[in-house]
Order: sequence, then C-alpha cells, then structure tokens
Amino acid sequence: MTVCLIMTFFLGGDLRSQEMIDVGRFSAGKSGNNIPAGWKPVYFRNVSKHTLYSIVEENGSAAVMAKANASASGLIREIRINPIEYPVIRWKWKVENILKKGDATRKEGDDYPARVYVTFQYDPAKAGFFEKSKYEAAKLLYGQYPPRAAINYIWESRLQVGSMLPNTYTNRTMMVVVESGSEKLNRWIEEERNVYEDYRRSFSEEPPMISGVAIMTDTDNTGETATAYFGDIRFEKK
Repeated sequence: MTVCLIMTFFLGGDLRSQEMIDVGRFSAGKSGNNIPAGWKPVYFRNVSKHTLYSIVEENGSAAVMAKANASASGLIREIRINPIEYPVIRWKWKVENILKKGDATRKEGDDYPARVYVTFQYDPAKAGFFEKSKYEAAKLLYGQYPPRAAINYIWESRLQVGSMLPNTYTNRTMMVVVESGSEKLNRWIEEERNVYEDYRRSFSEEPPMISGVAIMTDTDNTGETATAYFGDIRFEKK
C-alpha cells in the first residue's frame, strides 16, 4: 500500500468474558448493504479510487464481497481483545483471482486480493524516548495513538504458504502468507491462526492488547482487478 494501513487503526470496543468473540458476523448481514454492522470504511490519502464493498448472498449465507479495480480501501472493526485469553482467530474467505504483479517483497507489488489485519495497542508506558516522540506526533495528526504493530494475514501470488516477512513500508507490520497461488481459487477456505504465537514470532515480545481487525482487497499499486469474499471472523480461547 502507498499509505501504511497500520496508522489508520484506533482503539475501541469492549472486552467480553466468553468462549468466543464474534468480530465480524457477516452471515447475519442483509444483502444489499455496503457496510456490515460494527464496521466502518478506511480510506487512504493519495489513493482516490476505493475498493467497493457490499453484503451479498453467497451459497445461502451473507458475506462481504470486495471488488478492486486499481483501487484500495478497507473495512475496520475497532475492538479490544486480550490475545492471551483469546489467541485463536478463525475466518473464511474466497478469492476469484490472484494478482499477476503481486509481490509482498516489493513496494510496487504490495497488493493482495484478500487480507485480514489484526492490530495491537500502543502502550506509552513501555515506549522509549524516540518511539514515544513518534507516537505523540502521530496522535496530534490522527487524534489518537496509532497501533504499536500489526499482523497482516494475506493471500499472496507466489510466496510459500507459512512465509512471514516484514511489510515493505514498515517493519511494525508482519505479513503472514496464509494462502498462495491459484490452486484454491473460487472456493471457500476456512483459516485458523494463533495470533498470540504469530505476534511473539514476529516481534520477539509479548503482545499487547488487540485494538482492531480489518479486511481489505487492494490493487492500487499493481493496477489490476480482484474480487474476494469474506465470511465470519471470530476469536476463540485456546
């Protein structure tokens, strides 16, 4: 992305003591609506063309459809979750095509037909002087502290599934290749990741509170088109 998505997430939501936390119950949505309940759009400066999102009927259940045409924008749910108590994220998605120019190792290839973001809360009490100064400046610009870090679960074009690498724009966002290539196109795929373990592997520290979850389909760097569908997203206890 031309503009780093990590800077757009702010804190919100409530913790709930239960076995499972529904972050996105897209299956309960009404076909024809553009934004699912509890979510809001995310736009980027210098990106004038936005991805189109809508709730559609897909195989007898509602889902979020994303259509990108040399465009970028996302949908975000601001919510606070303890990754120690709820370490497992589950979701399902379906992708119609991969990007020919997509490449997570290059800025000009930093586009994906589907991705799921998990962001983590910044804690000023644990920050050093220079980091604190940077976040204070960002707070003046955005009105709140941006997240400390993010994990970005992606459907990549060519990298091996399981690959983990820093985002080409910031090392505070880790890209995790959950699916790759065209073998599983046009069918629903269920995913499961341990966010707690992924964070520790990525940043060599204990994770702070989760501050938000987002979905996105973007093709602004490659200039290509992509269509993806996102099903329900939830966090579970281990």
